[in-house]
Amino acid sequence: MSAKNAFYAQSGGVTAVINASACGVIETARKHPDKIGKIYAGQNGIIGALTENLIDTSLESDQDIAELRNTPSGAFGSCRYKMKSLEENLKEYERLIEVFKAHDIGYFFYNGGGDSADTCFKVSQLSEKMGYPVQAIHIPKTVDNDLPITDNCPGFGSVAKYIAVSTLEASYDVRSMAKTSTKIFVIEVMGRHAGWIAAAGGLVEDYDIPVVVLFPEVEFDQEKFLATVDAKVKKHDYCTIVVSEGTHWPDGRFLAEQGTRDDFGHAQLGGAAPVVANIIKDALGYKFHWAVADYLQRAARHLSSKSDVEQAYALGKAGVEMAIAGDNSIMPTVVRTSNNPYAWEIGKAPLSEVANVEKMMPMEYISEDGFGITAACKEYLYPLIQGEDYPDYDDNGMPKYVTMKGILVDKKLPEFEM
Repeated sequence: MSAKNAFYAQSGGVTAVINASACGVIETARKHPDKIGKIYAGQNGIIGALTENLIDTSLESDQDIAELRNTPSGAFGSCRYKMKSLEENLKEYERLIEVFKAHDIGYFFYNGGGDSADTCFKVSQLSEKMGYPVQAIHIPKTVDNDLPITDNCPGFGSVAKYIAVSTLEASYDVRSMAKTSTKIFVIEVMGRHAGWIAAAGGLVEDYDIPVVVLFPEVEFDQEKFLATVDAKVKKHDYCTIVVSEGTHWPDGRFLAEQGTRDDFGHAQLGGAAPVVANIIKDALGYKFHWAVADYLQRAARHLSSKSDVEQAYALGKAGVEMAIAGDNSIMPTVVRTSNNPYAWEIGKAPLSEVANVEKMMPMEYISEDGFGITAACKEYLYPLIQGEDYPDYDDNGMPKYVTMKGILVDKKLPEFEM
């Protein structure tokens, strides 16, 4: 019997290292032609499967695939598209089966976060519910670091390094100007419900920076916050605030809520930094600057954490090896075996325990006053930002990033109405 083909797709917000996972998947699959035939990549995630827009990665050179390891963003295109249950939208799953059958696909590698794990789990049930065998493996990725079971998620270490370094550098800037100018710098970071990225900004405390961190896990107490900031400015002449986009009022409203929602039903956020800055200005009168890290934090491959790149690749590789070994409906994980020196190994978790589960910051990682991080949190974070894995640079001083040819296979099915 000939080897089944594989489908790989990227999903959700991309990261500095998701392509390293793609590299791990494709390079490993190419080493097992007796088990896996061609590797098709979905153009724009799962939508590529539904619309039969499949990129033939066999037409990409070994060199270009290798350079994915050093290239940020999603090389094959991503999407925010959450498939409903089999009962709610059977036609989408029937379409997946049709596409998989038409292209002899027996492996499904979905590279994403929590919503992607849910999609992957649903696809894993296809063989049982619809009579077509598909081995579905979820390759973890999310800067939010909120997937359960795994010690951390590829993408997080690099965004944490970027935020820690950027917060430190900007704080040095404010410190130098504080006597006669700006006394407050506010940086807004990603993290809807989990404050892992904001926590990384809190590491600057170890470098004598007066910092206040606002977490989604802690209700925003305006009076207590202002008193804390004022005390730090009076003592140090300035203060840095790291605010998670998911910071919320006691009634649950996000500071940054815009009143709109995305395709998953999540409130669209953006603007916590100016809200916080103006609260300080109105109450205390301090001059401020604010910044929103936004895409910069998750696209900064030039400052990626070495361990993050290595883990992203290793989890892609492990996902293929697990599929070849017969695993289905699982997610390869990172298992921390030592903090100092940092050591880790690969484990695995059933998707039934991963899908729709968010891992919040443990309260023992948040300082008693709710505005900082504890020694235990630092012990967790520092290993994830250690080491650098710089991309090569060209003669113009720009990083050498690769763009896939992205050649699509010929379609065999009628168009699909989404």
